[in-house]
Amino acid sequence: MTDPATGQRRSAAARGTTVVLPVLLVASLAVQCVALYAPQGSGVSPFPLSDKVVHLMIFAMPAVLAVLAGFRPVVVLGALGAQAVLSEVIQGEFLASRSGDPLDVVADLVGVGIGIVVGVLLVRRRERSRLNPSGAERSRW
Repeated sequence: MTDPATGQRRSAAARGTTVVLPVLLVASLAVQCVALYAPQGSGVSPFPLSDKVVHLMIFAMPAVLAVLAGFRPVVVLGALGAQAVLSEVIQGEFLASRSGDPLDVVADLVGVGIGIVVGVLLVRRRERSRLNPSGAERSRW
């Protein structure tokens, strides 16, 4: 298959990544929405601040996947940052069994930041690994 942007032939791995990353991104956003908007919270906390760890992770994963899928980091920050703030407002105002927590927003935004940094580093690594010293394409990524 040929990449329409470059006119070069893409490897099977590159074609698979084109399909898999958006699917994983949508799945991670679906999990995020269930965790944020389910009428009931998760219940008993297995350890102190475990809810903050969950918030961090459910925002970090979509951020990594979005950057890997080709979204600009500033777009990812804007979209997931808005989701972080709005989700707490919605929980506090419209979900009777939930409450908004400003510290959840902090955990969400830290997760977005970590996810973007990891995503950018992985994209850079992928770009560097595509070419070996002789300039030939490698099949690792």
